[in-house]
Amino acid sequence: MLDVVRLRVLVAVARTRSVTAAARELHYSQPSVSHHLARLEAETGAKLVQRAGRGIRLTEAGRLLAERATEIIGRLDAAETELAAHVGLRAGRVRLAAFPSALGTFVPAAAARLARERPGLDLRLSEAEPPEAVRMLRAGYVDMAVIFRYDDTPDEENGVRMTPLLDDPSHLVTPPDVPPGALAGHRDAPWIAGCDRCRSHLLDLCQAAGFEPRVAFTSDDYVAVQKMVAAGMGVTVLPALALAAHRDPAVRTVPLPGSTRHVLAAVYGDPPDPPATRALLAALVEEARAQEDAAAAASAVALAQR
Repeated sequence: MLDVVRLRVLVAVARTRSVTAAARELHYSQPSVSHHLARLEAETGAKLVQRAGRGIRLTEAGRLLAERATEIIGRLDAAETELAAHVGLRAGRVRLAAFPSALGTFVPAAAARLARERPGLDLRLSEAEPPEAVRMLRAGYVDMAVIFRYDDTPDEENGVRMTPLLDDPSHLVTPPDVPPGALAGHRDAPWIAGCDRCRSHLLDLCQAAGFEPRVAFTSDDYVAVQKMVAAGMGVTVLPALALAAHRDPAVRTVPLPGSTRHVLAAVYGDPPDPPATRALLAALVEEARAQEDAAAAASAVALAQR
């Protein structure tokens, strides 16, 4: 049976790419780290690390074991936390990863609601785009992930359970002196793309409109993207959440019919979920509903003023 302590050593070495740095991180001596690696190689019968200049690097077998060890250790740490909360050793901890515009809108409201309803609960937030958030979830680094998917996005991995939070419509965003109009009307304009998932969706939208966009800039910072658009550097597509988190007064926007991303809360593993995770999910559902209602009301006002 593989030793968990030695797996932790391998994960630290994989992360730091250095025996010295791994020893410092783990508060071990350097010879102790080397000893654990040697014992792990003896237990597995595989060469896990090799010299590379002044440092070391993992072999193919080492990388494979380190990836699995990361998941195993993450799940063990999560189980320890959940068990401690269950027996009353601590008030409980729940860790959430979410994409930026969710963190800029309804997630803080959900955190405030959770603090009122569960004052002893320790909520920890991390920023991550959906693919990375799901990897963190599977590895046990977080207990829940707020992600988004488009209709054509491939399904997440097995074992990931989803709860719908809200639907987030897309908007065409143009400079102040350029009417938004239809998507195809900007076929010759430079385009600004976002994260990989949003960029893929943008390409699909433009293809459906009969053209291939010339992507001149890429940024997943929705504040920076709007500044670039306002400066006349290009046009883009942004979801309503990004515009709700920050709206540059200089840009012009119009909704894109039929272009909506679905925002979901993801957890990993079989139910039942720990009480802290269930409490966080309930808070997210309530605040996401409030966010969606507020967006619908703002849209109705904007249409009435046209």
